[in-house]
Amino acid sequence: MCLENKYDDPVFFEKYAQMDRSRLGLEGAGEWQTLQAMIPPLQGKDLLDLGCGYGWHCRYAVQQGAKSVVGVDLSEKMLRTAREKTHGMPVCYLHMPMEEIDFAPERFDGVLSSLALHYVEKIEPVFQKVYQCLRPGGFFLMNVEHPVFTAQGSQDWVYGPDGEKLFFPVDRYFDQGARSAVFLGETVTKYHRTLTAYIRALRAAGFELRDLQEPMPGDAWMQLPGMRDELRRPMMLILLAEKPLRPR
Repeated sequence: MCLENKYDDPVFFEKYAQMDRSRLGLEGAGEWQTLQAMIPPLQGKDLLDLGCGYGWHCRYAVQQGAKSVVGVDLSEKMLRTAREKTHGMPVCYLHMPMEEIDFAPERFDGVLSSLALHYVEKIEPVFQKVYQCLRPGGFFLMNVEHPVFTAQGSQDWVYGPDGEKLFFPVDRYFDQGARSAVFLGETVTKYHRTLTAYIRALRAAGFELRDLQEPMPGDAWMQLPGMRDELRRPMMLILLAEKPLRPR
């Protein structure tokens, strides 16, 4: 399996390190207020974070009383930073693609994945593995780039003659698959899939959908330049699913 690992590219990683969500952590993420409200209680729980990046969510879980956290990421550079941020905490990091996880059945009470699954070509096997490693009643909380945002591919606005943002393009929505997107000035491969595809993959794995949110920046963010344009189209999609106490 040949997987793109842009986050270990020195140029790309340095650009990523300058983003607010990298420097400020969860408070620098516009979707955090919505995501935080959807996280079930973590006290005494065992948590898995797929695509853990800098480990911000791992750190938060421990602060909320999680018993243990396992973070998985493809980028060694990201994990190096994550280890520094959670030093002394009950967090274990694994350097591997999330497609290759192989945990014991019913190992975790919850699985979180934030802004990582749109880098995965086939989500169905991943969802099945997540289901297997969750205890009955366990949750799967995933935050991905919204299908409206990933559909056309460029992930940029259509501009007018004076540089004004005219509209955000949506094209080839039902044509699922790889897209070449420009992120931080670098070309990155992401995978577009429809909203239906995400939900059907969860249900096929055995999950029950509990909540769905399309987060918008809070009022405090509206003072930042260009932030009001974020209300013109959805950028992220958050899904909360649960492994039923009894199999369907």
